[in-house]
Amino acid sequence: MTVTVDVSALRIAERIASTIDPVFAMIDDWRARLEAGLAALPEPSAAAFDPVVAELVGDALERPGSLITGAGFVAAPGYLADAPWHLEWWLSGANTFGTGAGLRRLDAVSDPDSEQFRDYTGLEWWRVPARTGTRHLTGPYVDYLCTDDYTVTITVPVEVDGAMVGLVGTDLYVASLERELLPVLRESGHPCTLVNASGRIVTSTDARRATGALLRLDGLVDALAPLREREGGPHASAAASSSTTLPGGAVVVPCGDTSLALVFEG
Repeated sequence: MTVTVDVSALRIAERIASTIDPVFAMIDDWRARLEAGLAALPEPSAAAFDPVVAELVGDALERPGSLITGAGFVAAPGYLADAPWHLEWWLSGANTFGTGAGLRRLDAVSDPDSEQFRDYTGLEWWRVPARTGTRHLTGPYVDYLCTDDYTVTITVPVEVDGAMVGLVGTDLYVASLERELLPVLRESGHPCTLVNASGRIVTSTDARRATGALLRLDGLVDALAPLREREGGPHASAAASSSTTLPGGAVVVPCGDTSLALVFEG
């Protein structure tokens, strides 16, 4: 049966976007402030810059009802004079990682000679924006570095004098997103699944569709291609804003500028 993309489906996609777009806008604001702060430093150092990052993200992490559970700045290797490998990443009181409580800094291993050291430049949330120069949404995935739970991470490059010097970003628990978005998805009365640009499931009204699994529908990979292109650079196709009907009748509706899509089925 063919599904008509009615007003309810488009409205659901818009409401999903309205939930996540403020997080994107916040990160873009952080980037602008961090770029200005770094450009003003005579010699970039963790000692001078870490308090700036902590003050910038702390209020947002502790804001009542905030979706984010972690946020901060990750430096490009060798950029900071006193910290060749450096994560200035803060965790909120809602973040259950480790044994800490309340707002706290992530205790990351920064010594490359340590067995516990992890080269973050090989991880998707670093690797993709470093290649594309644009914002990237990673996940859902189990984040063993910062949350130890299903997480969505949004990162954007920070540049000084045209060169990437690090990333700024945030973590969101998928469980928190589900609490916000599942009631919205259920309003249509149709099976609805929210996926990222790679077709990985964020949440679904179908309990058989597990978070983090790939949604396998004929034609879905091609329908999501414009969203992947959007994350690949500033010259994205206009199709990234258009809905697509799959061979089986399901309709894929982009959710604003989030690089997420609603899969709406009959």
